[in-house]
Amino acid sequence: MYDSKTRRATVRPAKSALGVIDVPSDKSIAHRSALFAAIAEGTSRIVDYPLSEDPLSTLKCLKALGVEIYEQDEILVIEGKGPYGLAESIGELPCRNSGTTMRLLSGILVGQSFPSRLSGDRSLSRRDMTRIADPLKKMGANIRLSDGHAPIRIAPVSGLKGITYTLPVASAQVKSCILLAGLYADGETTVIENTPTRDHTERMLGLGSVEFGDQKIITVRGGSTVRGRTWPVPKDFSGAACFLVAGSILPDSAIRLPRVGINPSRCGLIDVLRAMGARIELENERVTGSEAIADIVVYSSELSAIEIGGQMIAGIIDEIPVLAVAAACATGRTVIRDAAELRHKETDRIRATVTALRTLGAKVEEFEDGMAITGGPLSGGTVDSMGDHRIAMAMGVAGLVGSADTTILQADAVSVSFPSFWQALGNVAYGIGFERE
Repeated sequence: MYDSKTRRATVRPAKSALGVIDVPSDKSIAHRSALFAAIAEGTSRIVDYPLSEDPLSTLKCLKALGVEIYEQDEILVIEGKGPYGLAESIGELPCRNSGTTMRLLSGILVGQSFPSRLSGDRSLSRRDMTRIADPLKKMGANIRLSDGHAPIRIAPVSGLKGITYTLPVASAQVKSCILLAGLYADGETTVIENTPTRDHTERMLGLGSVEFGDQKIITVRGGSTVRGRTWPVPKDFSGAACFLVAGSILPDSAIRLPRVGINPSRCGLIDVLRAMGARIELENERVTGSEAIADIVVYSSELSAIEIGGQMIAGIIDEIPVLAVAAACATGRTVIRDAAELRHKETDRIRATVTALRTLGAKVEEFEDGMAITGGPLSGGTVDSMGDHRIAMAMGVAGLVGSADTTILQADAVSVSFPSFWQALGNVAYGIGFERE
């Protein structure tokens, strides 16, 4: 299926999808657990820390800042340095492709007594960093960008001040960055969001929040201390999403996904797929740490088109490319609106999704803030992931229902979040291991 020499994956049509998939641990929670552990008082242990590239970028940056990190009995151990115990790195901090690393770590570094420089790869260096720089400057931070982008240069200041900031766009990364900076600020820092975003930061730090109408108000008090603890990391819902769609659109299918995080701010795709007619069941629901998890089981279904937009978009933003694949297999015309944020991810995911699906024979209309997909048969073809892991995985799922083979270029992009994706896809679709051509 995947050829490491050419970095291509070739997916052939499948008759069904059957099996149990152990998806990687949630990288959003993993990033946060490592960052919080680094500035905590005492030792932290992180259970099931993922080995995908983005979370490893966070560990590399923390090690460069003098944090002691090691493995003990397959558990990641981080010796907390306290809020002001980080050390100046010798060189720049390489965030690579990880926007979460760059944005959240910036919130911590603006409160330190030494300068820092954060860099990213070509993709990350195209992403807008004024979203964090503007509120951090309001707090008194000395932060400089390169034409609105990375590299980010941070210089120490005598002190930060708490602010009240209303998020102009729904972004959990921006929210978390401001809240982390608020730990180092005088007084209280309050973030107001008009559209709910994933709430791992406030859950994990135990921050108070108030809902007022359509707004959610989260506050952190400067000088609050993070304590070392054990951080369990659930399995990643975004990784599970591809298999929820694969199980829904292929006939005679049944896929079980154990121990997946079902945080309400993350698992909106379940509601959307159910609304389209998918049969998805949650079993063994329980809570681990501050997060709800469950075993998710999906069965083949007949899907029908729906209209998607408004506040539900924030809860499915990372899953829209693979949701578009489900829409291409549904009866009728599915409309996705209010998703302009997709144009500011690792690539322009609206354009990338539309282009790839059209190549595979789908009828797709592109809007500035979304797309409309009319269900119908998919053909095979060659599509480019544009180096984006979400596009690569979504088109891998699309290839299962094509009339001929589908080849995905830059298929190695999946290593950012799901390094074993092609093996897992082959296992459930063909009952095989990791094929190398």
